[in-house]
Amino acid sequence: MAESFGVDAERYNRVRPRYPGALVQRIIAASPGLDVLDVGCGPGVAARQFQAAGCTVLGVEPDPRMAEFARRTGVEAEVATFEAWDPAGRAFDAVVAGQAWHWVDPVAGPAKAAQVLRPRGRLAVFGHVFAPPPPVADAFAAAYRQAAPDSPLNHRPSDSAQSAVDVYRAMFAKAADGIRQAGRFNEPEQWQFDWDQPYTRDEWLDLETTTGALTQLPQDKIAEVLDRVGDAIDKIGGGFTMRYTTLAATAARTAAG
Repeated sequence: MAESFGVDAERYNRVRPRYPGALVQRIIAASPGLDVLDVGCGPGVAARQFQAAGCTVLGVEPDPRMAEFARRTGVEAEVATFEAWDPAGRAFDAVVAGQAWHWVDPVAGPAKAAQVLRPRGRLAVFGHVFAPPPPVADAFAAAYRQAAPDSPLNHRPSDSAQSAVDVYRAMFAKAADGIRQAGRFNEPEQWQFDWDQPYTRDEWLDLETTTGALTQLPQDKIAEVLDRVGDAIDKIGGGFTMRYTTLAATAARTAAG
């Protein structure tokens, strides 16, 4: 699934939500400089936000389609998994990963980050948590069960906003444990940012096609799911406002070691 998102890099780049400006600024303020390594940079969504804030950014991305798109938008990107990537002696003030750290080995990842960070450099891994309104979530779940009855995603917890936040908070706590176990970071912190984003029916369906649940389905099955979700959105007025929670696990590399 990790390398399925590049099937339509342009759409992914266009519809995926950006990260809170307050998160970007807080990472920069907590780092010793402006050299940033973006792990799993995808089409460059986070990288361009850090560039706009004055940073020099290098992306590392395993999917060559995503990396090529990032380059076309002005982001320098190298194709590799983070674990296998060769830093070639380069060092950074911050290592960031947006919506990507769960694809990185929980032991090797923090160790590699510590290797390439300057003293007091910051590792920050972050991602969005969200749950559509119950009628929309229920329509998606029912349609997806029919389209992909054997998918392990059919056994995920309830899609309520609070349960989603709880699940992801536990995931970021696990990421913090991995950082802690690396032994080369100060005590990890968890940050949270809450914000709202309105969606029309078409905007939401556009985003839905970039999610891991759908990127590997055949086109006829995707259309089947989207038709049912679209009907559900029509029934609640043709749109809705999504409450996003952006969570981060972050720590500064120790001054020595």
